[in-house]
Amino acid sequence: MNDIRDKDRNHLARALELARGASGLVSPNPLVGCVIVSTRGDVVGEGAYIADNVTHAEVLALEQAGERARGGTAYVSLEPHAHHGRTPPCTEALINAGVRRVVCPIEDPNPLVSGRGFERLKEAGIEVATGILADEATRLNEKFICWHKKGRPFVHLKLAMSLDGRISLKGSVSTALSGEEARRRVQEIRHEHDAILIGATTAVVDNPSLTDRSGLPRRRPLARVVLDNSLRLPVDSKLAATTDQAPTIVMTNCIDPELTARLSDRGVEIIPVDKGARNLEGVLEELKRREIQSVLVEGGTAVAGAFVDARLVDKVTFMIAPLIVGGSEAPAAVGGRGIDELAKAMRLRDTAVFQHGEDIEITGYPKP
Repeated sequence: MNDIRDKDRNHLARALELARGASGLVSPNPLVGCVIVSTRGDVVGEGAYIADNVTHAEVLALEQAGERARGGTAYVSLEPHAHHGRTPPCTEALINAGVRRVVCPIEDPNPLVSGRGFERLKEAGIEVATGILADEATRLNEKFICWHKKGRPFVHLKLAMSLDGRISLKGSVSTALSGEEARRRVQEIRHEHDAILIGATTAVVDNPSLTDRSGLPRRRPLARVVLDNSLRLPVDSKLAATTDQAPTIVMTNCIDPELTARLSDRGVEIIPVDKGARNLEGVLEELKRREIQSVLVEGGTAVAGAFVDARLVDKVTFMIAPLIVGGSEAPAAVGGRGIDELAKAMRLRDTAVFQHGEDIEITGYPKP
């Protein structure tokens, strides 16, 4: 039994690896990988879902396996769907191929799929094993799961800071704290997301381009989002000057027609939000309408504090440089209202620590 379970884990880990390889190419859909193993125990088919290719991972793997799939086992990173969407049900493809067993870690959170795929397979006499590598599979599709369970984009707060928690020098001057290896890691993180979000102060002070420079392929360009109630974004900024390369979206409650027209003429999309950019729920709702599944919040003391205060953070990454800035007027990483007792602090679970050159990355998830 242990030998079978070990083989299941190994093949399922490969399915997760295949799915992960399509990062940036599936949103707003999930990452899915599939491995087909024959009755002899040989891997005879592999596939990963890519949105623009339409064909699902299970179908790709079954096509590669052919008749060798009959009587074999399918390892799938996410529950196969049993409904007709852009493609026929993957459950029927597995059934028609004569697969005897399906090993899959978790249900699909999409209400159209959740539980129904497993039920259909069982109805057809296929053995279904679940729960193996469930935590890893959940982490892989954390953005997709949040999208369906919380009804909003996944929010990942990323901040670069000094050892004493400062994000820049006194006067909020543009400051690059992270080393080269940490900056490369940040590009990898950006690649995983659909949008990157900052506040107006960061846009004015740093004049960032906010691009995905990972060099990895992506289905849609990284959308740049600026919370800007006063429409302070300069028309000659990098964000306004590069809208032909990637969307720049400004969330605001400003109705000044002249400022709006100047930015709109540069291709910046101005989105009025009820109660303005401070209405973070409204901001996320607008982004969901644009099928933005995940948002990387990179910008500013006030913006970080607002998301923390609103408890709208799903993941946290701090890049800590071995520097001590000092000074009571140098901006801290997280502003906002703060807390009046330690019990109300945002505590992290499942924390992981990595080193990139001299910088330390700490990543974790807020406890419910």
